[in-house]
Amino acid sequence: MSAFQNTTSSSIIFLLTGVPELEAFHTWISIPFCFLYVTALSGNSLILFAITTQPSLHEPMYYFLSMLSTTDLGLSISTLVTMLGIFWFNVREISFDACLSQMFFIKLFTVMESSVLLAMAFDRFVAISNPLRYATILTDSRIAQIGVAIVIRGTVTLTPMVTLLKRLSFCRSHVLHHSYCFHPDVMKLSCTDTRINSAVGLTAMISTVGVDSVFILFSYVLIIKTVLSIASPEERKKAFSTCVSHIGAVAIFYIPLISLSFVHRFGKRAPPYVHTMIANTYLLIPPVMNPVIYSAKTKQIRRTVLKILHPPPQKKTRVIKF
Repeated sequence: MSAFQNTTSSSIIFLLTGVPELEAFHTWISIPFCFLYVTALSGNSLILFAITTQPSLHEPMYYFLSMLSTTDLGLSISTLVTMLGIFWFNVREISFDACLSQMFFIKLFTVMESSVLLAMAFDRFVAISNPLRYATILTDSRIAQIGVAIVIRGTVTLTPMVTLLKRLSFCRSHVLHHSYCFHPDVMKLSCTDTRINSAVGLTAMISTVGVDSVFILFSYVLIIKTVLSIASPEERKKAFSTCVSHIGAVAIFYIPLISLSFVHRFGKRAPPYVHTMIANTYLLIPPVMNPVIYSAKTKQIRRTVLKILHPPPQKKTRVIKF
């Protein structure tokens, strides 16, 4: 056992896994994943470009949307290299430090996305319940402070969870069961007592994603209460319509997360490739779908994106010769 106790930190090399039992089809499997990555990267980049270049979109709602697109880009880039490296070149090795870094950024962008969704719920609540003070409550400086607080909150919460993995020793197989570094996956390979790691990891997720989901639900209870107090049916419909995109973003973030948790807990008899495919698509669904939802449901975003993709033809100036 003493020989294994020294195999910690930089001396560890983990082996990532593609899709178990379907290794022969990795090239074909990579095609839809490539399409999803291209869609996520181009869609969120287009949203960011539209918001930064169009003065008409310099409003609180779109600032929060730009934060959401940034987190989606970070989440996609965090898994892009290892996932496509396995599917294309069968590159499975990843060092311990690189694994911790990837794990940290995946968790960080996940927590940040949850925090941004909460901030967007607050934005919708203020816009509906107190529209006259909307611009004075959500000023540019306050939105910047919210953005900084989101980053600091995720970093402070997740750093202990990742750092505590350095104290573990690994004396079993070094084969991970995903194409990226997943916190519970790494802990299962350790021969050290991981109860502290499990407790810290669970506390981190409950205090971030768990708390955010409760406050998002509470925000919509207040929003519904406010909307129902509006006398005019048309104004009710208009108020609810401003929340449709955000509700869609919340759904595609939390439903795959809950589904993945249920599969890991109750789907132990399912084939291994089912767990892997769900885990891979779970991290890609929000980055792919958020730009689609906001482009389809938000008129200003849709017009701006169409304008960028199909710019109006420039008028030719006639030169008058004398």
